[in-house]
Amino acid sequence: MTRPVCIMLVAAEASGDDRGAGLMAALKRHLGADGVRFVGLGGAGMNAEGLTSPFDMSELSILGLLEGLLAYRRVVRRADEMAALARREQPDMAILIDSWGFTLRVAQRLKAQSPDLPVVKYVAPQVWASRPGRAAVLAKAVDHLLSIHTFDAPFFEKVGLPTTFVGNSTLSLDFGAADPATLRRRLGISPDAPVVIVLPGSRRSEIERVMPAFEDAVALLKAARPELQIIIPAASTVADMVKTRVAGWPYRAHVLEGEADRYSAMKAATVALACSGTVTTELALAGVPMVVGYRLGPVTYAILKPLIRTEYVTLFNIAAQRFVAPELIQSDCTGSALAREVARRLDDADLRRSQIAAQDEALVQMGRGGPDPSEAAAQVVLKILGRGAA
Repeated sequence: MTRPVCIMLVAAEASGDDRGAGLMAALKRHLGADGVRFVGLGGAGMNAEGLTSPFDMSELSILGLLEGLLAYRRVVRRADEMAALARREQPDMAILIDSWGFTLRVAQRLKAQSPDLPVVKYVAPQVWASRPGRAAVLAKAVDHLLSIHTFDAPFFEKVGLPTTFVGNSTLSLDFGAADPATLRRRLGISPDAPVVIVLPGSRRSEIERVMPAFEDAVALLKAARPELQIIIPAASTVADMVKTRVAGWPYRAHVLEGEADRYSAMKAATVALACSGTVTTELALAGVPMVVGYRLGPVTYAILKPLIRTEYVTLFNIAAQRFVAPELIQSDCTGSALAREVARRLDDADLRRSQIAAQDEALVQMGRGGPDPSEAAAQVVLKILGRGAA
């Protein structure tokens, strides 16, 4: 009986877990459920596809230099554990998904102990935004890069790292099951009531840094517009923090959990107030005009600011090379500034329509409408393994 292919996958954040689960499903379609087995680290999505994680990946969801320094020993220990897992399981390939600091350490350990093991990086570090030297560092640690942005390849190919654009799985997000009308009825929100959807981030550090400014903005908006409805879809990683904070608000806000309600809330929204991140692409796909806010720790920001090579942080703004959605970052991320930009969009239907159209155009530039990213990634993996498309 032929031994099943053993593939090691390592993801340390929710977005990486989504990509890993999609890739695993695609590989099973080609190789058969009995033709491939998976080892490594992931979240609920990857575990549902057949991977048993040795620990909770959320402990590696780290943002900022200070947090990284404080977590350094834990990151190194977990990277050592991943290398030990590879020694035991002897995978035919390792695929390391996003999470630059952690997966780089895993890659370096895998290459040191098994130089012939094919190591693939899925999602590139954003060298077009800052720290371009990371491209050469990555080229020494992995054999192939699966890129989710059309503008990644030149930065890595010039340092000798073969790169394949497979597309961004977020751009394939299907809102077909979203039901904004039913959600409004369930929450007691009339069909024509204005709704601001607030998305303060999925990391605990983001709630601590970004949420206060978002709270101030919501308070100002509600004071001027008592009829305004607030919906907050809370990520599972921070739902407890969000609920605790919202419980102290002097007005009602609807805190929702779960993917189905999240997508329905996006489709129900008039305007969004969003923390910078993957959610901005999701909102654009849902057709929601938005205002983007973000804050890093002061030490992290002071160190990173001279290294940043782009004036934009939102991906569709980068693709468009203009501020399709306003970005209020660091000291500009204040309640009054956020409220002012959200209010402009609440009051001006033409502005909302023009921003939605510009967001749509930028999504096309990002690769919307291309091949399924999980299938494209699986084809590259199969080719490297010498299996071809089954």
